[in-house]
Amino acid sequence: MDFEGRIISREISQLLWESEKTVATAESCTGGRVAEAIIAVPGASKYFKGGIICYVNEVKENLLGVSHELLEEKTAVCEEVAVAMVKGACKALNTDYAIAATGIAGPGGGSKEIPVGTIWLACGSADKVMTCKVEEDHGRDINLAIATNKAIQMFCDFLKAEEPENREGES
Repeated sequence: MDFEGRIISREISQLLWESEKTVATAESCTGGRVAEAIIAVPGASKYFKGGIICYVNEVKENLLGVSHELLEEKTAVCEEVAVAMVKGACKALNTDYAIAATGIAGPGGGSKEIPVGTIWLACGSADKVMTCKVEEDHGRDINLAIATNKAIQMFCDFLKAEEPENREGES
C-alpha cells in the first residue's frame, strides 16, 4: 500500500475507534484489497468484522442478497449493485458500515457498454450509501490500486461527514 493509503487507513481507524462503529467489505474485482487496506492498521479487529469476496454473481446473490433480476437487467457492474452490496454486507456481517467494489479490472472482460476499467465503488450504512465510478483503463494492477485508494478515501470522507451525527448527545 502506498503512503497516502496508509494515512487514509489510519484516519479511518481513528474515526471508527472513536465512534465505536464497525465496518465490513464486499469486494468483487478488488478481491480483498480494500479489506487489506483497512486491516493495515494495528488494532483493526476492534472495528473491522470481515469481508466477502463476491467475484461471481451467485455469491453476490446468496451471501449479500443482491437481486437476481437486478444482476440480469443491469449486470454486476452498475451503481445499483454496488449499493446493494454495501447494504448486504452490513446485514450479513452485522456492521454499521460497509465498503463495496464491483467492476471490470481487465485486461479482458469489457464491452462497448461497460469498458475495461469501469469500477463502481460504494460505501455507507444500510440507510445511507455514497457511490463513485472509476472509468479509465490504466491496466489491471493500476486499475485495482486506483479503485482501492478511491474506495478508502470515499469511506473516510463518508465517516467525516457522519462525524457530527456520531457526536450528538455527547456533552
